[in-house]
Amino acid sequence: MYLYNSLTRKKEKFVPREQGKVYMYVCGITAYDLCHIGHARAAVVFDVLVRFLRYLGYEVIFARNFTDIDDKIIKRANELGIPWNEVAKRYIEAFYEDMAKLNILKPTFEPRATEHIKEMQELIQVLIDKGYAYVTSDGDVYFRVRAFKSYGKLSGRDIEELKAGARVEVGENKEDPLDFALWKSSKPGEPWWDSPWGRGRPGWHIECSAMSEKYLGLPLDIHGGGQDLLFPHHENERAQTVAARDIEFVSYWVHNGFVQVKGEKMSKSLGNFVTLRAIYEKFLPEVLRFFLLTKHYKTPLDFSYENLEEAEKALKKIYEAKKAIKEVIQSNPTKNTPIPEEIVNEVNEFKEKFKKALEDDLNTAAALGFTFNIVKIANRLTQEKSFKKSKNVTSVLTKILDGLNELGEILGVFSSDPDKFLAELKNKKLERKNINREEIEKLVLERSLARKNKDFKKADEIRDRLFKLGVVVKDTPHGSIWDVE
Repeated sequence: MYLYNSLTRKKEKFVPREQGKVYMYVCGITAYDLCHIGHARAAVVFDVLVRFLRYLGYEVIFARNFTDIDDKIIKRANELGIPWNEVAKRYIEAFYEDMAKLNILKPTFEPRATEHIKEMQELIQVLIDKGYAYVTSDGDVYFRVRAFKSYGKLSGRDIEELKAGARVEVGENKEDPLDFALWKSSKPGEPWWDSPWGRGRPGWHIECSAMSEKYLGLPLDIHGGGQDLLFPHHENERAQTVAARDIEFVSYWVHNGFVQVKGEKMSKSLGNFVTLRAIYEKFLPEVLRFFLLTKHYKTPLDFSYENLEEAEKALKKIYEAKKAIKEVIQSNPTKNTPIPEEIVNEVNEFKEKFKKALEDDLNTAAALGFTFNIVKIANRLTQEKSFKKSKNVTSVLTKILDGLNELGEILGVFSSDPDKFLAELKNKKLERKNINREEIEKLVLERSLARKNKDFKKADEIRDRLFKLGVVVKDTPHGSIWDVE
């Protein structure tokens, strides 16, 4: 397998530090608000990476943290008039609910910053003892950026250019504007913990260095997160750990691209973000997950409800193929017959290409393309009358269905029962388009009666009326069926 390494700026063959094991850390949320699509993209990308590594036979030890103390959390607590830890609790619970709907696997470890103050303080003390950090008269502790000679290597930033843009905030007592906080002395009314430098709380960056080392050891095989974390968060993490431990922190840095709205990065600061809960009101969560896999993880992803609808149509095609397969299998007695070699080879070829696409820097977009090649084979066979009467029908279609389910498990999509999914999809589209189900079913019944009575003019009029309402009717040997466009 090959992964693009942000540190070296090239794709590299993946070789973990221990044979058969992968130690992976991904930055989680700061628990002060509801999750938006940017959070979902990172969660889905690294969820697929975990699933695929396990599919390849690796044991994946995966940690994802929660930042449960931070300036933003304190600010939100003051706005809501509730304790800071209640804010963190509320949004961590919301995170779990949102991620479960997206079919995100739980990590091996989910460390929280406030439960690891001791480990952070010990790491800070090592940095002080080695001259990489200093304590101010106010009880703050800062990292000496200039003391770490390879600062900027991960993000590709030039230290002199960084200095030109650096500013010292009011109340900061730094040696250099570039230096960043490892420990912040407490202000009146803020939460605090005792430390050798006085009461205070940790800086943001130190938590990930301390917790990842505790749970995964060094070096981490993979450290992941959104592109927005590359600088300063991941740059600072690397500086802290390499300076303290004299060992490279991470072997493969993996960053997913931004979600964009009309060409601009989606973010809370810009106010153009859409929460997952707002999307779930209009679309099934699986549709969102599928949409997030339609582009390579490193490329920007343009979000719009129109693009979600296109993803919904594509996902529906896969489920319709699975439904057709199941119906043909159910209508034929099970036969233990050999599968025609040419079909076996065709399906296996696309399964192998699917795997190769994911081995090439987790190219989910290409992998989905090969999935649709298998869907085309399924559609060709289920619609072929002569094939449906052949003695191989059950064994062939079972092979294809098993293949689709196997690929779906890796991607975390199209693994549900097709009848259940398609029924839920129909309900969600009726709700989204504000279509009255009872009215539709009444019109479909009227049309069926008109057809039965040979009143084809009335049947056509009702079909046109349904079409204007956003409903299409299909006549089958078993009666008329309808769906929402």
